[in-house]
Amino acid sequence: MQGKGTAVCLPADIDTDMVIAGRYLRTKDRSIWATHVFEDLDPSLAARLKGAVLVAGKNFGCGSSREQAPIALREAGVVAIIAPSFARIFFRNAINLGLLLIESDLTCEEGSTVAFDISEGWVETGGNRHTIRPLSPRMQDILMAGGLVEYWRAHR
Repeated sequence: MQGKGTAVCLPADIDTDMVIAGRYLRTKDRSIWATHVFEDLDPSLAARLKGAVLVAGKNFGCGSSREQAPIALREAGVVAIIAPSFARIFFRNAINLGLLLIESDLTCEEGSTVAFDISEGWVETGGNRHTIRPLSPRMQDILMAGGLVEYWRAHR
């Protein structure tokens, strides 16, 4: 699985409440979630996420275990998230919902192109290629299927 996107830089310790504030969870309309992603961090950020690769600091997705956070990011058009580490529940929720997470220490340059190939195990930006922590073959299959539900539908 490979892809690319435009880098959007984020700090460490982004929690799920910062991804999508609880006040928007009264609706199940995912398009509303997508327009309010990161609103409390930077109100202009949601408009820049289509085709973006988020490059964040450590511990991305900490806080509550709400599944709405990775759904909102996917719906906003995020291609992948790269960080040195992720909160474990967020990590599994994101993979199960078809949002690619890549564990790597990558220096972020806002607006640069970030390319990746998780099968080959690398991420590249500014002409520099970095090795990534590999995902298991099962996780790669889940992502290729579009999420866990789609994966199980295809493997009945």
